[in-house]
Amino acid sequence: MSAGPLEEYAGVSGIADSGGDSLTEDLNIYYSSGDFAWIMTSAALVLLMIPGVGFFYSGLARRKSALSLIWLSLMSIAVVGFQWFFWGYSLAFSHTGSAYIGDLSNFGLMKVLGQPSVGSSKLPDILFCLYQGMFAAITPALAIGAAADRGRMLPALVFIFVWSTIVYDPIAYWTWNANGWSFIMGGLDFAGGTPVHISSGAAALAYSLMLGKRTGYTKVSGLPYRPHNVTHVVLGTVFLWVGWFGFNGGSALAANTRAVMACVVTHIAACVGGFTWCLLDYRLEKKWSTVGFCSGAIAGLVAITPGSGFVPPWSAVVFGVVGGIGCNFATKIKFLIGVDDALDVFAEHAVGGIIGNLLTGLFAADYIAHLDGATEIAGGWVNHNYVQLGYQLADSVAGFSYSFVMTCVILFLMNLVPGLSLRATAEEEEMGLDDGQLGEFAYDYVEITRNINDILPGFTAPASSADAQSFKGESNEKTV
Repeated sequence: MSAGPLEEYAGVSGIADSGGDSLTEDLNIYYSSGDFAWIMTSAALVLLMIPGVGFFYSGLARRKSALSLIWLSLMSIAVVGFQWFFWGYSLAFSHTGSAYIGDLSNFGLMKVLGQPSVGSSKLPDILFCLYQGMFAAITPALAIGAAADRGRMLPALVFIFVWSTIVYDPIAYWTWNANGWSFIMGGLDFAGGTPVHISSGAAALAYSLMLGKRTGYTKVSGLPYRPHNVTHVVLGTVFLWVGWFGFNGGSALAANTRAVMACVVTHIAACVGGFTWCLLDYRLEKKWSTVGFCSGAIAGLVAITPGSGFVPPWSAVVFGVVGGIGCNFATKIKFLIGVDDALDVFAEHAVGGIIGNLLTGLFAADYIAHLDGATEIAGGWVNHNYVQLGYQLADSVAGFSYSFVMTCVILFLMNLVPGLSLRATAEEEEMGLDDGQLGEFAYDYVEITRNINDILPGFTAPASSADAQSFKGESNEKTV
């Protein structure tokens, strides 16, 4: 069993201090080694989720732009990793600040060492910084899926840095920092319903709107391409599902019973969301869909995120069912409003995050929150605290509106800067972003054509369909 803290931290509170002098004292005596182990493991699990996002998006996209989405997810780690060190952590989790944004007292991780963090007195600033940095990195990676098939890479990288600073950091501050207005109001968001999911979904909708529709897109049918690699979709889902245990479970910020409960409800919601989406798709095509299961599992995971440390296990079934149904039907919204959200980021994350926030207002229970031995909340409707639903709604609307409007402003201004035009040329879009922007491919071959008679002059196609299969490629569909 891990040893607990030997002493209480006696340094300055409420402002950034040096965090102790490691040359004259042992800074580890204030913290539990078990908490350290769990949160460091959770940080690694959340890091694993980011390439998982890339694989998930890659599989859903067309073959000729598949690698670009994986590349963007990896670059999100790198760009935000530097931004978080530079000033992101200070803007989101400084010990002082206004009701809306932190200050630069921890600029360049200055004075980030052994002082208890604003997130929990059980974690020092440096460990809390590591863990929260992974949340900061995955959020723009979720949003940047909107660049699929037609967004240039360089502007996307600039957008990730600017958006993290102007949008993510303030929303994270007001949600999780004790000085933030939503935190003070009483909004409940355990692991990122608003800072991660609603903000990224709103940003993806804005990015899709500002980029414009892909060539060939129609309002009725969109671009009716099937996911080019379902195996990648499954692989990405596995990475995300496993990583979500660190995403939600780690948000207890300690190795305790509340962390275990967060993992339990997370798993239940994912399971229920997966087969709920499958059933909805089966009613239309009378076929079981692997992509449908993966989409539903992600919808359940998104929905349970804000409530995972607040709600009992039985309610996780409701989160999974409502999340799966809500996100499934939300995929049709893009046709109603005429926005080409290629990968349904808005439907999965913005709608799923809003559903999760509102359900948290209904099912948050005081005894679940107190499983960590310290947290006290009034609860939601199950505790007859009916005003909580209003707090959750206010937080959701504020996060969505701020992210959508600011994303539009950022992209509009970027598009005016020479060299930062958002959209790829028509030629690059036709050849694919992998070739046009990266010069590399997701696979080690480039398909010229699928019909052998197109490249053999005078060749006559076989009469029988059986013979035709020996000469033709995997299908007669247009190369995508």
